[in-house]
Amino acid sequence: MTPARNTKISPAGNDERARSLIALIDGLIEIVNEENVELAKGLPASRLKHVDEKNRLATLFEQSVAEAVGKAASLNVQDRVLREQLMERILRLRAAMDENVMRLRAAIDASNRRIEAIMHAIREQIANVSPYGAAGRHVTPSMSFGTNVRA
Repeated sequence: MTPARNTKISPAGNDERARSLIALIDGLIEIVNEENVELAKGLPASRLKHVDEKNRLATLFEQSVAEAVGKAASLNVQDRVLREQLMERILRLRAAMDENVMRLRAAIDASNRRIEAIMHAIREQIANVSPYGAAGRHVTPSMSFGTNVRA
């Protein structure tokens, strides 16, 4: 007969997990803030160098939180100061991510406007040199031949 598994998590383990989450959140906040600075400069979202690292840290954060909550129905941090630090970091991360979403949407809108302007210019250029009219018929440009010859 195997002994029953202890499903309780020690308070020290929760505090250590909280410290680990704080470090992870700090890294994520730093990356998101750097990305926000780049977006504020008007760089297109597709040219951002932080995307891979942000996604990696976000995935780690998601997994860490799911693991912590999954093991103990909640993350009970015993140290009051540590608990307050964790909550403060979560609020800072939320604010940074809210700004990030707003800036990413603006960058995507700007990219869409650039694409539309380029497509409009291409359509105009094609229309100006196309031998076909709006009805799809071959159109020959009208030419005028003058006979301004005096005998």
